[in-house]
Amino acid sequence: MKPPKQSQSPGENQEPDFEQELEDVERSLGSLKARYTQVQRDRQQQAQWQQRRHELQQNKHQTPEIKAELQQIKQQLEVLEINLESQLFSWRSLKKPFWQAVRFGGMGVIIGWILKSCVG
Repeated sequence: MKPPKQSQSPGENQEPDFEQELEDVERSLGSLKARYTQVQRDRQQQAQWQQRRHELQQNKHQTPEIKAELQQIKQQLEVLEINLESQLFSWRSLKKPFWQAVRFGGMGVIIGWILKSCVG
């Protein structure tokens, strides 16, 4: 014979879920802070590279060394721009809206088939 179930209060059952959600929020906040710091650092570096590029472009005597440095600065700026743009969107941030679109889009197709079969 099974022992009788002891009833748990609603708060006891939800406590582990709350702790897990709290840990997830703390991790997300930590990664957001790290990302914010990285963006600030990249923007500062980008401004410095742009300033240096502007200084070199103002130089009347474009030597091969200056042209090579300008090319290197251009490449560095492209890398920084890609880093700033690519980390704004990630699969993780798009995962929930993507699956919601798939789910509701699928439901729309099913409802459309049902309505089409009813009408004609």
